[in-house]
Amino acid sequence: MRCCESPYIFRRRNTREVVVGDPAHGGVIMGGRHPIVVQSMITCDTMDTAECVKQTLDLVAVGCQIVRITAPTVKDAANLKNITGALRARGCTVPIVADIHFKPEAAMEAALWVEAVRINPGNYADTKKFAVKEYTDEQYTAELGRIEEKFTPLVKLCKQLGRAMRIGTNHGSLSDRIMNRFGDSPLGMIESALEFAHIARKHDYHNFKFSMKSSNPKVMIECYRLLVARLEQEGPDWNYPLHLGVTEAGEGEDGRIKSAIGIASLLCDGIGDTIRVSLTEDSPKEIEVCRDLIDQIPSLTNVKDPAFGLPLSFDPYTFTRRASTEVELTGGTRCGGEQTVRVIVTRSAWNLVAPKITPKTDVRPEGIHEDLPLLEVDPQSDFSQPETGQIVTVRDGVEVPTITAFRMLAAKMAVLGWKNPILLKDTLGATETFVEPKIALIRSSAVLGALLADGVGDAILVRSEANAGLSLRLAYNILQACGCRSFKTDYVACPSCGRTLFNLQTVTARIKSRTEHLKGVKIAIMGCIVNGPGEMADADFGYVGGAPGKINLYVGKTPIKFNIPESEAVDRLVELIQDHGKWVDATPSQNENKS
Repeated sequence: MRCCESPYIFRRRNTREVVVGDPAHGGVIMGGRHPIVVQSMITCDTMDTAECVKQTLDLVAVGCQIVRITAPTVKDAANLKNITGALRARGCTVPIVADIHFKPEAAMEAALWVEAVRINPGNYADTKKFAVKEYTDEQYTAELGRIEEKFTPLVKLCKQLGRAMRIGTNHGSLSDRIMNRFGDSPLGMIESALEFAHIARKHDYHNFKFSMKSSNPKVMIECYRLLVARLEQEGPDWNYPLHLGVTEAGEGEDGRIKSAIGIASLLCDGIGDTIRVSLTEDSPKEIEVCRDLIDQIPSLTNVKDPAFGLPLSFDPYTFTRRASTEVELTGGTRCGGEQTVRVIVTRSAWNLVAPKITPKTDVRPEGIHEDLPLLEVDPQSDFSQPETGQIVTVRDGVEVPTITAFRMLAAKMAVLGWKNPILLKDTLGATETFVEPKIALIRSSAVLGALLADGVGDAILVRSEANAGLSLRLAYNILQACGCRSFKTDYVACPSCGRTLFNLQTVTARIKSRTEHLKGVKIAIMGCIVNGPGEMADADFGYVGGAPGKINLYVGKTPIKFNIPESEAVDRLVELIQDHGKWVDATPSQNENKS
């Protein structure tokens, strides 16, 4: 199996084209050799026609090429007629995608009025009750027959009307049937999607794309890589386009870092035809991040044929951290082996941040670049065996993109059996070459995140960000987003849509103000139950909209408290955290930081 032509050279995956709307009148074509398409989703009630039109026009004004609108009921789906009619009357021809969960009849209604329909195989015709059940082969086949019966009418309607479709699985909403056969795994997500694709192809319908979303960037990367490899195994005409996104990425820096790790690392491998950055912020802000991500890919990738011929040092479909030996940095801090991934800074950065460090400071440098027992090499050439106790890195000035260079280094060391730790850098340029903060965040996250998701790296050095304090915190945030370290509270927060039962931005801010000092605790904040319980599977606690004005609280994926008035819900969440022994009081310094 292979997920890209080569891990050392950029070659965009060759896909068939999918047409969304009429390209002569505002529609788009994705896949083939067409540019990456950017899209987003409005957040208001689908029955509020005027607000839906306004939010759609706001997105189009900042360059959004496809707009998604939720249709949770047949009534909502029917109102898409009024929304698209009002948009077309204003001269707005942007393609509209109806987002469908649970109700096939809503999909059938929506397909009459919009250019595309997104269905989720995990809940379109299946159930999600976390039920444990053993399926015999006969029972499993019977269930597939039931799914085909429910899905076929939509396939035929979309083919008849020229509609596009997204077959979009989510890590958090796999059906009980898939979970019991394949587990909560990338393989389960892919098998779920392929079942629906086989039905579509049975009716000679091909105007669809896939998505494989997760709130965990590493899982998301594994899913898309495995999907591409599986599609190639199915045959050359299975080259359907892919929609990329890290779902429930959150807000601010955290949301942008997670998205850059997941989306940009795949784009650098030539995977992806349309993207959405899911932020718990106003939707138009997502488009700028999409554009910035796409703009960075040419400078992060290698288009020349290097003819390296090196085998991969990692399994692209299953995360395993590269085996390395332990070495000592300074002051007893150790790196490599079973140690956590360390954060290194330059001496100039150390001189600026060291005076602010106290014994209780979590975000602190763990080594100075200039003082490391370092062997710097050019992976394009032969180099001598590192000494015991040395850390290996790519030297500055190597004329190969950073991701390519470190993959080459890891591959060469694997062939030779050398297990010295590897120091990752976010750039191989001069340390004086900085970029604006928002671009530094994306570039550093894309480069370091891609390599850490490969399992490569025992320490990281961020130099793209000019501000010493910001570069240090960015390094820790990247490690947290990759699941390598946990130095602060981790939040999984959905981006809001018409299904959301409370103001996500306001509630997220309220929860953060009470809980952001809880180091190592993961809290999920979900607007509704579509993906909520599933995406919270690896969260410690969940805050989920259960009904208008009512909140359900979870421990992991288990609901504990139901229908709590929203005005009391944050206090009850804090009590739940206390009851489960995860609460600590904020220190005076943490309280000062909040104020």
